[in-house]
Amino acid sequence: MTGMAISLGIRIAAVLAVAAAALSGCSSDGKGTPAWTAGGSPGASTASADPSAGTASPGASPEATASGTGSTASGTAAPGSTASAWKVFTDPARSVSFELPQEWVAQSVTPEQGSMPGALKIEVKDAKGGYVATLQTGLQPQPVPACPDDAAKPYVVVSSVPVELPHRGGEGTIDPHVVFRVIQGYKFFGSYGITNVVGGAGEKSCGLQNVVRGPEGKGDYSFGDLTVLKVLAPDQKVAPAKAFDTLDQADKYVNQGSEFANVQRMLMSLKVKN
Repeated sequence: MTGMAISLGIRIAAVLAVAAAALSGCSSDGKGTPAWTAGGSPGASTASADPSAGTASPGASPEATASGTGSTASGTAAPGSTASAWKVFTDPARSVSFELPQEWVAQSVTPEQGSMPGALKIEVKDAKGGYVATLQTGLQPQPVPACPDDAAKPYVVVSSVPVELPHRGGEGTIDPHVVFRVIQGYKFFGSYGITNVVGGAGEKSCGLQNVVRGPEGKGDYSFGDLTVLKVLAPDQKVAPAKAFDTLDQADKYVNQGSEFANVQRMLMSLKVKN
């Protein structure tokens, strides 16, 4: 009996060790949940999992359910590392703020024509003067353009992390997410930004909007490299969109490189006065 008890105890210990390792893996690499891929958020080591993940109904937006390691993740990508020093940009009226690497520059420019009173347009450039992203507020709400079935192109949500921001709900919207999405043309064109607008039905779209529907009377706002990502023709300029030959290249850009790690941390840090 003593030998059987010892044997049983060893087997139980082994099972507990395996379970502990599995739990450790889930909490550290983010597989299966929206994970912080930027090497640590300003105040949390991992992003909160989207409540709809794993419980979404058929036809739910892939933006709201995608894993932080991406729909095409190989499972071996290591998170990129962010800049060592960060600063905070705040506009004079303190209506918006966000973090950016110490060497990057945020500059206020003239808002888009037709923007609402008090609108802001802030361009972010890296240490070499290269364009990174634009924050725009006070955008006039625009309906999503019609997209005929024969014009819609397949798209993939490579990264999607929920973020708390003021927004307006309604048909065709989700809670705001920081996303990197890729749409398929002669290449795979990618773009990052914050959105609460569903990409399209059946994981196809004519244009992926990096726009958040703002609260009533406040206008919409956007923060990303493009406000709308579309399929480009071979004779069109790709930048500031990204172009990849394969989806695996897009996944590596998101999950292994420091460029997106810095961008994602910056986008996640956005605060908008309601």
